[in-house]
Amino acid sequence: MNWKASRCEKKYLQSTPFKLAMDVKLKKAFCVTLCMAALFGPGLAASPHTPGAYTNGHDILLQISHNDSFKVLLSAPVPGNVTLTFQRSDTSVLEPIPPLLLPGNSADTATVPLVPKSRGHCTVTANASLPDDQFSASGVFVRVNVLETFGLDTFSSVVGWCYFVAWTISFYPQMYINWKRKSVVGLNFDFLALNLVGFTFYSVFNCGLYFSSGIQDMYYKDHPYGLVPVAVNDVVFALHALCACIITVLQCLIYERGDQRVSTAARGLLVIFAVVIIITAIITGCGVVNWLWFLYVFSYVKLAITIVKYVPQAYLNYRRRSTEGWAIGNVLLDFTGGSLSILQMFVDAYNYDDWTSIFGNPTKFGLGLFSVLFDVLFMCQHYCLYSSRRSELLDSERTGDSSAGGGTDFKLESDRRF
Repeated sequence: MNWKASRCEKKYLQSTPFKLAMDVKLKKAFCVTLCMAALFGPGLAASPHTPGAYTNGHDILLQISHNDSFKVLLSAPVPGNVTLTFQRSDTSVLEPIPPLLLPGNSADTATVPLVPKSRGHCTVTANASLPDDQFSASGVFVRVNVLETFGLDTFSSVVGWCYFVAWTISFYPQMYINWKRKSVVGLNFDFLALNLVGFTFYSVFNCGLYFSSGIQDMYYKDHPYGLVPVAVNDVVFALHALCACIITVLQCLIYERGDQRVSTAARGLLVIFAVVIIITAIITGCGVVNWLWFLYVFSYVKLAITIVKYVPQAYLNYRRRSTEGWAIGNVLLDFTGGSLSILQMFVDAYNYDDWTSIFGNPTKFGLGLFSVLFDVLFMCQHYCLYSSRRSELLDSERTGDSSAGGGTDFKLESDRRF
């Protein structure tokens, strides 16, 4: 489209105000360009795409008696002959992998063989014969898991889902018994407070690591070939457990609770945990550590809470000589989940010949065993130590006879006292 300026328009274009306005606009554009260059540096300049290699997948499950392979693909034709040499994180798991020659000006897919030597875990990475600015091999890596049989792996998955279900529904018996009795007498408030804070911290850790791409980048920076250790079922379990704890707390506000309250010792522990989180947040905000480390502190506090949270409930049962108000269904399901969790650890350790996953990580194994042992203690209290007292109280409730074992009057008085 042709445009011819009129005489008035030409006069305006040559005027001083227009020149000043254009000068300001040019200066602004120049400043924006400088800012963009400072922020993005050489990324603004047009540079040729650096060719590189990558794999068709990063995880391979391999049976000890079978060979396998993975494919190396090219993002663009290589400028010249490139040789990839492979490194193994554990040389006892895989046989040596021969170098791979990628001919120049070729974009063909290459196949790399994998021959297992023994069970275990191994990460395969590659180095290129050309400099990084000419060819990138950072996308060439696979995590190889060599197992005994796929049947044991399937069995392990089934066991994993079983203990996930057991732990998930273990919160409902306590909520049901509270609703049925219209009372929370017998449920220790220290246990409930510690459980609520523990699952709050656990939810923060899982959600932060699962949903935040920035925190995931920090994790991959520390573990370039690793996997984020939080799956969607971890997030669901943590949030569900937190909601169950909140509902139980609401029941404590609604139903009969006697003189029960959170003890001074438990409040002191909660204050200590809060101070640790606040100090860690300040340190993180000052840039001393990153936010991934901050999330790890939440998980460490959750582990500490798991160690101590059962003690108040066991002591309350001992003082009352009764487990009335403490749902044994919760204990049985928790025991089932903990036992299946330990079983899965041993199955995986045998299947992958990775016993260090158990004995090399005493924290995880010790916490699982610790919870199971407390469940055994609760079962002994319920079925052995205080079973006669529980029977007497139940009989007195049915007959209304207050003389049997202290009867209902004893129960109410005991409830008020504890």
